Amino acid sequence: MATFRVGPLGDYLREQRRTAQLSLRQLAEAAGVSNPYLSQIERGLRKPSAEIMQQIAKALRISAETLYVRAGILDERTDGLEVTAAILADTAINERQKRVLIDIYESFRKENEPAAEAAGAGKEEDGD
Repeated sequence: MATFRVGPLGDYLREQRRTAQLSLRQLAEAAGVSNPYLSQIERGLRKPSAEIMQQIAKALRISAETLYVRAGILDERTDGLEVTAAILADTAINERQKRVLIDIYESFRKENEPAAEAAGAGKEEDGD
């Protein structure tokens, strides 16, 4: 069987699974994939589809976008991704607390989007 490296995705998944204190079997069951398949993803032997990554992200309670970036499907966004990554990497808080912090952060960003867009539009008008 030919092997190819998925890059940092497998290592990242293993790290997130361990942080969530889940066994490989528990995560596989929660994500609806087979134990051997998840193991192959973690070892970099398989590249999961976007749908499978979304299921894994949901089971880990992390952003699917983060997994897409790690897998090279999406380019990394700099607007807010560092904050989310820092929250997810923090070992001093549990998974529920991480999700709450991320939800609050994202709600503030959405709340402030209209103001940021208006400020941007005002700069364009001043330049005319």
